[in-house]
Amino acid sequence: MVVPKRVDFNDQIFEALSDDTREIQPGTLLVKTPTNARFIPLNTPCLEAQELGRYFNVKIPLIGITGTNGKTTTAALITHALHALGHSCALLGTRGFFIKGTQVRPKGLTTPSLLELYSDIERASAEGARYFIMEVSSHAIAQERILGLEFAAKVHTNITSDHLDYHGDIETYRAIKNQFLSDESLKIINLDDPHVRFDPTNAHGYACERKSHLSVNAYSLQPNLSAHIEFRADPRSRRNPNSAVEMGIVHAPLMGLHNLYNLLGALLCVRMLTQKPLESLCPLLSDFPGVEGRMEVVHQHPLVVVDFAHTADGFVQIFNSFKAQKIKVVFGAGGDRDKSKRALMGQVASTYALKTYITSDNPRTEEPLAIIEDILKGVAPELRARVVVQPDRKKAIELALGELQSDEVLLILGKGDECVQIIGDAHLPFDDRTIVRQFFNKD
Repeated sequence: MVVPKRVDFNDQIFEALSDDTREIQPGTLLVKTPTNARFIPLNTPCLEAQELGRYFNVKIPLIGITGTNGKTTTAALITHALHALGHSCALLGTRGFFIKGTQVRPKGLTTPSLLELYSDIERASAEGARYFIMEVSSHAIAQERILGLEFAAKVHTNITSDHLDYHGDIETYRAIKNQFLSDESLKIINLDDPHVRFDPTNAHGYACERKSHLSVNAYSLQPNLSAHIEFRADPRSRRNPNSAVEMGIVHAPLMGLHNLYNLLGALLCVRMLTQKPLESLCPLLSDFPGVEGRMEVVHQHPLVVVDFAHTADGFVQIFNSFKAQKIKVVFGAGGDRDKSKRALMGQVASTYALKTYITSDNPRTEEPLAIIEDILKGVAPELRARVVVQPDRKKAIELALGELQSDEVLLILGKGDECVQIIGDAHLPFDDRTIVRQFFNKD
């Protein structure tokens, strides 16, 4: 991309910067990144990516959230709490780019290119944002799209499995995620995650299953989240009856244990950044509006929920949120993406659900039925009778809705708040939630 920017470089004035080697033209200075370095012609003037900080104002406190699942909700929770404390925020991630609550760019990459990111941070600062909260993807870490940036806080949600089509194997994927946590900046770590590795310097933990800086004493998931939590600046002082401890009770209109973890990570991050006592922070999340397409209740009676979950672990988290209920599920798997997770998704869905409707997600250039066959490989033969195959996603949703009983819950997974379906090269208008609403609004 080209960013208008007047730059004095090696005694020459340039009027713009670009990180695209195809856009080299007079007056535009190329930014050399780890991604484009091998495409740059010899003797082309280049600004090294790590020097961007000399030309962009990126001094605003940056909060980066990484993890396989939960990034979007955790980022939204942090933004909501900081806003309630009176701080203007910018939010960048899967849902787009927002400054002080106004969307200034639609959905794109979870983490944009390095040059675009520096430009976004500068714009947010110029428009009065006090904090810049961003999702950090494994692709962005591997491709060094956050090169040269200093984070005021890094939040880790969990590390399971995703994007193995890009990273090659699970060990590499985990290593890339953990690489983000290997410095001495403030780190907020989910200590119940067995796969996380981090530099212990300036690391603070949260957990449900063990005691840490932020711990749970008791919680309820019905009908929404409620938890009695405690914060200790030094968890090792727990044996000292005179050590300082902060207690709080938090209520939030969220569902599921995974969202309790998201909430804990957000609270601990805000607690450490602002140094506000826990008791004063807990009430800030009671009116959290939720995130579109993340455990979004689209219809109440019968209950229909749309969620972005697109990994086996994400499926387990969602199903466990409704384990006391009769579950039916509609889902597919993305084409031209990590094939290793398809059978696992089929295994989880068919194990947990009373009935499973396997359909298309975004097939892209793959044959939808071939993707479905990959999913079916994970379905045990004795469970195959509980599975329906319908490649047309709209028909699959309508079929599931038509068969849904009043005491059942239907989960429509994979696309969340996406408003297009990608078939071949076409981006066709499609929204799971619209299909549900139209079905129930029929005369």
